[in-house]
Amino acid sequence: MEPTWLCPDLAARDRLLDMDERLRRPRALAFGLLGAGVVAAVPHLGWQPLGMLAGAIVVLLVASRLAKRVRTPEYGFALSWAFAQSMLALAVALTGGIESYVLSWLVVPLVTVPARFGARGVAAAVAFITLLVLVIAVGVEPSQPLPRGYATSGFLLTLAGVSILSFALMRSDVDHRTEAVLDGLTGMLNRRALEQRLDELRAQAAITGDHVAAIVADIDHFKRINDEHGHARGDAVLVGVADRLRTRLRAFDLAYRIGGEEFVVLLPGAGTDEALKLADELREAVTTEPIEEQRVTMSFGVAATSGGAFAADELLAEADAALYVAKAGGRDRVIAA
Repeated sequence: MEPTWLCPDLAARDRLLDMDERLRRPRALAFGLLGAGVVAAVPHLGWQPLGMLAGAIVVLLVASRLAKRVRTPEYGFALSWAFAQSMLALAVALTGGIESYVLSWLVVPLVTVPARFGARGVAAAVAFITLLVLVIAVGVEPSQPLPRGYATSGFLLTLAGVSILSFALMRSDVDHRTEAVLDGLTGMLNRRALEQRLDELRAQAAITGDHVAAIVADIDHFKRINDEHGHARGDAVLVGVADRLRTRLRAFDLAYRIGGEEFVVLLPGAGTDEALKLADELREAVTTEPIEEQRVTMSFGVAATSGGAFAADELLAEADAALYVAKAGGRDRVIAA
């Protein structure tokens, strides 16, 4: 699938589809509240506004279901959003025009645009809503067919709808950030988080002159566990190892799973001796008792900077080389670079 104006890269399209799925229930609840407001107005306006709102909801549902079957789902979502917004604008026109108590309803669907379409989508959406408001202001004679109580209820329904969608977007953002830096199996930080932390430590060390140590660890004969007992058992062993490692770390030491059965521990302010001591404690923590009825051992490579600015790649390469020596020397041991 090729990039488009609304989705300039494939990642933007993936996020669009993901966000639509996450917003499905909150959006239904928000529109349900607006629908309740329309139902309350039936004695004054008849059933026509409710029919328009129902039509908007149906179009949104159809667009959502068809999205994954077409090459450019973003345009389907955009058109369905524009249709829903037009139906709301028509409801505003029928309930008093620019003086309608429910004019603020036009803001509710706008809340979902930034997370799905980005800056271009927001600009287009704001322009479209502005056009709708101008058409209503110019083309509809202001009136007020609804009782005064709708001024309060209309605003409160808008507030509730915006709050529901905003909370859903906030939760989605938290989930995305968590998924971006956490390993889904062990709950440890991942390689991306490791790179970010190394950048931070490098900048800090250049100013403070502190040491930074790295421990690279690898589960011995992990492939044998997978081959003999299955990947489910292997995954359980990885989770157990991660738990053992966490129990021996200081609050400011961070452990990362960087792929397969390999782990990294960063020790800000630590030198080689301190890192060697901790690495041996970690080794013992893993080896002391079986994990998932398996005797598990780990090999460790340790490296530390001399203080001040350092190259992250070189630090990890030195620790990795020491790990290789530990593996070649019989495993279940700690070696310093």
